[in-house]
Amino acid sequence: MRTQPVHTVYGGAHLFRHDVASKLGKIALAAFTQNQSHLPATPAVLERVEAKLRRQPVEDYRIDFEDGYGYRSDEEEDGHARRAAEEIRKGISEGTLPPFIGIRVKSFHAQARHRAIRTLGVFFDALHDTPEGFCVTLPKVVHAEEAASLAAVLDDLNIAAAIELMIETPQSLRDVRAIAQAAGDRLRGAHFGPYDFCSSCGVTVNDLRHRLCVHARNELLISLAGTGLWLSDGPTSELPVGSPTEVAYAWRLSWRNISEALADGIVQGWDLHPAQLPVRYAAVFSYFTELLPGAIARYRNFLQESEQATRVGTAFDDAATVQILKNLFERAAACGAIDASELP
Repeated sequence: MRTQPVHTVYGGAHLFRHDVASKLGKIALAAFTQNQSHLPATPAVLERVEAKLRRQPVEDYRIDFEDGYGYRSDEEEDGHARRAAEEIRKGISEGTLPPFIGIRVKSFHAQARHRAIRTLGVFFDALHDTPEGFCVTLPKVVHAEEAASLAAVLDDLNIAAAIELMIETPQSLRDVRAIAQAAGDRLRGAHFGPYDFCSSCGVTVNDLRHRLCVHARNELLISLAGTGLWLSDGPTSELPVGSPTEVAYAWRLSWRNISEALADGIVQGWDLHPAQLPVRYAAVFSYFTELLPGAIARYRNFLQESEQATRVGTAFDDAATVQILKNLFERAAACGAIDASELP
């Protein structure tokens, strides 16, 4: 399996085209060019961001049949499912797809399950060959049975696709380990849905860093520790559109949210608009490049001392903390913050 992407972009299924990544990249690059002075990043980081936006602006894209799509007639959704599959086939042929791609179906709650299963059947029947890195995202999971049912549907369709689950309610958070186990070997990751979560708790503030969101994200980390699953934070709802002042304000919020999630160990998050891509990469690259010089010095010192506990300045290192440094190096290289050749 390839390295975890740092973000997922969602777009309505009715809008999906095979070259969507290129189109989003052009919008993102224009936003970066016009507003990069509002990003608190070094010139070296900004250079890497620009290169990333030109080379691979979107790492993971989800064709959305849920919140970004809404409820439509069966005939209309069937048509969009077939066309999305045809566009993916065209993207495979022309090499225009991002490294990771997938679909988000409606929930497997009783009132929507039939429609979700029907969309999967129509879509995969038209797709023929599933691209590498493809996944099906299941939203609003509440019971383990829903995750097991999705896995069973994919088994019945004989589809090689991963599963990602959206944890969006207190009940699903409480039972997340059982839900993850029910999805079986297909399960690749869990995405935290902050706004549905806050709404279900009666919170009236729409803030990704609300204390309940921070608590839920930490519980998710603890509950799924050691599973190897990819965890993803939710999106910043303030979009960087409008005047330069409005863009700067939205980017400041995104920078804060992304940086705090990284500090908590979550490297991936959602993006809702292409103008969020510049701040996503700038914040991620800055986070890693700021930590790397000291981490590299500590790591080299540890190795020189024959892997005994060591101290560099006020930092104490033993085998456990050095594994944390290794995690940092791997993630920094994987996301493009630094070239692998620059690491110890």
